Amino acid sequence: MAKISPTSIKYQIVAKFNADGPFQKPDVIGALFGQTEGLLGADMELRELQKEGKIGRIEVDLVTEGGKTTGEITIPTALDKTETTIIAASLETIDKIGPTDATIKIADISDVRGGKRDYIMERAKALLAGISNEGMDSTEMETELRESTRISKAVTYGEEGLAAGPNIDDEKELIVVEGRADVVNMLKHGIKNVIGMQGTRFPKTIATLSETKEITLFVDGDRGGKLIAQNVCDNAKVVYIATAPDGKEVEELAGKELLIALRKKVPAAVFLKNGSGALATGSRRATASVEGIVRRELTNDDISKLRELSSDIKGKNVLVVNDSLEVVKNVSALRLGSIDAKDAFVLMVAEATGVVVQAAERFQSKAVAAKTFEKTIVTEIQLVSL
Repeated sequence: MAKISPTSIKYQIVAKFNADGPFQKPDVIGALFGQTEGLLGADMELRELQKEGKIGRIEVDLVTEGGKTTGEITIPTALDKTETTIIAASLETIDKIGPTDATIKIADISDVRGGKRDYIMERAKALLAGISNEGMDSTEMETELRESTRISKAVTYGEEGLAAGPNIDDEKELIVVEGRADVVNMLKHGIKNVIGMQGTRFPKTIATLSETKEITLFVDGDRGGKLIAQNVCDNAKVVYIATAPDGKEVEELAGKELLIALRKKVPAAVFLKNGSGALATGSRRATASVEGIVRRELTNDDISKLRELSSDIKGKNVLVVNDSLEVVKNVSALRLGSIDAKDAFVLMVAEATGVVVQAAERFQSKAVAAKTFEKTIVTEIQLVSL
């Protein structure tokens, strides 16, 4: 008799039986073979299937109590799904086991390979997580090599051993950041004219450098950054101040975010006067509109209100805000020429382009408020970062 290989088992039939009298396991096996014989044809005889190794060893567990017998039959098969269900259905036609009346009901037909697949998936996940040196494609390797090369160019500078980019003595403009991690991030993104202060204690080296170089202080976007800005300005000649976005630190900014923040730098005096880096370089004087209306100054409360309104900006449209900080128009940038210049106190956009800024200049608007700004913008209009 051929035996079914455990690796060949596909399905497992589980059947429950109840009988009115006592009997033994061989009686159950005899009933299975005897009462299904000739029922399904020669190709589906249980005895022949077992000889061919398509049916495995039939297991029977039974208990006799109070003159009645109950139990469970387990049949492993290497048949396909359809053939397995036909064999299972045939078992329910058995109505006697030994000399007693009995009923058999199929409790379950399970795909034993499903458990193996579950194990394979879980094990594969564990093995995957354990791979320490995951392969990189050529682009990833090139990027990592380029970034590591830039980072390796960090040097120590001055008597305090400040972290800095290479050859800063040759630079006319320097960016001063709070610490080494900020320097490393700047170098990683190709910004070399940078030096870090390494802590809250002000280093004399920065004061010395500020005598001969144009210093831009680049601080974190939190209260600590503002306090550091005040301290540095009290001890060195700082020309501009740039800040990271609110709640973010310089060391965690991506390359694009670094460049945007640096483009929005403001004169140190303007930063300290307003207590934030929200306003970019621009004229602080009141300006008359085309019809002689005097534009009032923007306050910090005004800027907060503009930021609340920024959620109304959709796509490339321009919001026209009047002196009362009400949105009076929502138009395409191409239709700015058709709006009433009296109402154009502030123009709000997602990205401030040259077209929008030029329109604001024509209207003698007080400001352009935007989430991002084009690199080439040069204007006396106030630029407010949303």
